Amino acid sequence: MNMKFLVSSDELIKNLQVLRGVINNNNTIPVLDNFLFELDNNNLKITASDLETTMTANVEVESEDKGRFLLPARLLFDTVKSLPTQPLTFMFEDDHRMEIINDYGKYSFAYSDADDYPELIDMEEAESIVLPSGIISEAVSKTIFATGNDDLRPTMTGILFEFSPESLNFVGTDAHKLVKYERNDLKADNETQFVMPKKPLQILKNYLAGLEDDVEISYDERNAHFKFGNMELISRLINGKYPNYRAVIPTDNPNVLTIDRQKFLDVVKRIAIFANQATHLIRVEMNGAELKVSAEDLDFSNQAEERLSCNYNGEDMAIGFNSKFLIEILSNLDSEEITLNMSVPSKAAIIHPADGLEEGEKVMMLIMPLMLS
Repeated sequence: MNMKFLVSSDELIKNLQVLRGVINNNNTIPVLDNFLFELDNNNLKITASDLETTMTANVEVESEDKGRFLLPARLLFDTVKSLPTQPLTFMFEDDHRMEIINDYGKYSFAYSDADDYPELIDMEEAESIVLPSGIISEAVSKTIFATGNDDLRPTMTGILFEFSPESLNFVGTDAHKLVKYERNDLKADNETQFVMPKKPLQILKNYLAGLEDDVEISYDERNAHFKFGNMELISRLINGKYPNYRAVIPTDNPNVLTIDRQKFLDVVKRIAIFANQATHLIRVEMNGAELKVSAEDLDFSNQAEERLSCNYNGEDMAIGFNSKFLIEILSNLDSEEITLNMSVPSKAAIIHPADGLEEGEKVMMLIMPLMLS
């Protein structure tokens, strides 16, 4: 097989950078340590896969040849990344050697036949929806931190996509905290829900954040397919029924605290230093226009408290929170002010951004309380 193609080093590295995020560091199947290159004259299709997630990119090249071959992912990426910006010529010889040639020199390594590379998943009867890339990136950013890591509860390790003719919802929870990102300005034709794993969503979030393209999402019972720009991503869905998250959201929350988000976050971070390192328990007391945040670690005789002004409507109350979870929630909101809606100290508290949302956008974050001694 004698083939060659010419490609921009910038264009190639930009795509390889995204695709290499799919490849696992410790593959049990050696063939997955490679990029699949499929050359068809002036189009080069590059694929990376870990069997659960498969991603492809189409790159424009100059060539008159066709062929399929595997190139070692890490070696290729490290080589191209280290080269200055310039055109690169890839030459393939019959003895399974490949050379990358530029103005300064040449770099040679072995390539493999593509026969053993897994086939792409075929989705014949799939529903689809088109969404702006920024909304997908924002939805994932707002919810992914709340997902769990417990393999015994696999659905809670991913994000629930919940589409209906009324709205689109994205939900993440680990049973201690829960986030629901809602768009009631976007609709789907039919009601459906599926759970996406974290890894492909993290790749999508990072890539889509800077794009203004629309994303076509197709989905069936087993897989979801995302198509955007010159790229496509196919992910196997998490099998199982997502917990009834609505059942844990209190509907009657007469005690409402409104407070500056950053000031509250700074106080919680300082007080958390003095909390018990096993429970991370902090105490939040509301009394009129004053909020007191405190913690103590009896094992080491550590104690701290701070007071700050707030706007509170409701009965005086004290509630306990895991400071780690509260810090995560406050750090993943963008608003200047937040509202904390509560019923009683034994029920979940609901946090909403008080400002900064687009029209049609809703964000609800929930945190379960800890018992105060």
